[in-house]
Amino acid sequence: MAAASIHPSAIVDAGAVIGDDSRVWHFAHICSGARIGRGCSFGQNVFVGNDVTIGDNVKVQNNVSIYDAVTLEDDVFCGPSMVFTNVYNPRSAVNRKAQYRPTRVRQGATLGANCTIVCGTTVGRHAFVGAGAVVQRDVPDHALVVGVPARQIGWMSRHGERLDLPLTGDGEAFCPATGERYWLRDGRIDDLDAAA
Repeated sequence: MAAASIHPSAIVDAGAVIGDDSRVWHFAHICSGARIGRGCSFGQNVFVGNDVTIGDNVKVQNNVSIYDAVTLEDDVFCGPSMVFTNVYNPRSAVNRKAQYRPTRVRQGATLGANCTIVCGTTVGRHAFVGAGAVVQRDVPDHALVVGVPARQIGWMSRHGERLDLPLTGDGEAFCPATGERYWLRDGRIDDLDAAA
């Protein structure tokens, strides 16, 4: 493995931990308390705050700010110009740093371009947030959500393909790209091949 690659225009504060094979591109800023795994990529003009934990193989596209109290697990994709928040009711004249609400994006989730993740929510494993959506409540594993506010319209495979399943009830589907089998039970997806 190679050490992290950091563009000369980027700022990485002393104390930040960046894993091997990660890349930090033009004009990015990584704060001193950030903890970043291996094989990550941070595009142009990305900001990563102090109280941020990022897993392995995370891709953060241009113009994304990851503020304090955000955790990104392995294999998360953050689309261009998507937004995180960390205070629910901000006021310039009121200091609410003690009221940051934690946000977690679980393994393999995709956050589409220009979407907003309101603080205090969890985006489930392999969920897919459509471009421009505003997420105000937790997103289940494998759910496909779109709109303002975000609402679920379907289910997604680990490979990022839409599954032919109803929103509720029970059902079985196969990923059109990989053939992996999924089973919907009581509003929850089981990845049968991954569990085997």
